[in-house]
Amino acid sequence: MATTPNKPAVARKTGASRQRQTTHQGFLTHRNMYWAKLSGGLALVLILLYIFVPLPGTHFGASWLGYTLGTIGALLILWLTMLGMRKRAITPGRWSLKAWTSAHVYLGLLVTVIGTLHSGFYFGWNVHTLAWALMLLVVASGIFGIYAYATLPRALSANRYDEDGAITEKQMIEALRSLDRQIHDAAQPLDAQAAMLVGRSLEQDPFGGRIWNRVTGNYPDCATHSAIVELRALRASRQRTKDDLLGRIEAQLSRKEAMLERLRQHLKLKSWLQAWLFVHVPVTFALIAALSAHVVSVFFYW
Repeated sequence: MATTPNKPAVARKTGASRQRQTTHQGFLTHRNMYWAKLSGGLALVLILLYIFVPLPGTHFGASWLGYTLGTIGALLILWLTMLGMRKRAITPGRWSLKAWTSAHVYLGLLVTVIGTLHSGFYFGWNVHTLAWALMLLVVASGIFGIYAYATLPRALSANRYDEDGAITEKQMIEALRSLDRQIHDAAQPLDAQAAMLVGRSLEQDPFGGRIWNRVTGNYPDCATHSAIVELRALRASRQRTKDDLLGRIEAQLSRKEAMLERLRQHLKLKSWLQAWLFVHVPVTFALIAALSAHVVSVFFYW
């Protein structure tokens, strides 16, 4: 006897598949880019209003539309700052953290349009233009933050893997310490000149350097690299024996240099992943202060 397919089971399976796809959807494309479309539509409407609506007065910001845009922009900026508090409560649904973050990104871009139109393109050396400039800086740092979170975690993961598998930051540090111990023991029979070169590598702090070195991953004063170059020249100037001690130590220093480069790349990527927040958050507070001064000066001294 023929049997009919189990349609409810198929429907449940399809629904589960869609739910998984929704779960793995990023915040930039959340709900089919709902907030991007909404923000883009609002921006277009506001630009058309600015162009075609006749308004009295010599300064656009003092018109009814200018005040409306200013009020909306100020309230929107205050709402955008609430994302940090929203992260403390992770809930599903329309106002999940992913939805809130998506709205934060696209409404944050909309603020630049609202703020610029509110200014009426009147800029000068005053607190009003300062608030506008800080707003752009906050948005720019946020854009960099999106780029960082979209690309750097993948690079961090790739840097952790090699032919021997994955290695953590702690394991990188332990590997460096182990290589230092091996180099130290192997260098005991060296003469004073060669021992001095090796000693510089052992004494240098692998985490030393300035902030610029950490952010760029460039360490021009790396003692390990210098020791390898000078030991290689020293080996070339001397007659090599059957037991080439300098060659073995050079090989160990080369392994240490490779691990140093890997660790420094790891720290550089971590720095870029976190550095934007050191601009985004403080400048946001500076923006709120400048915005408050802007509002007070407009209503009491304009």
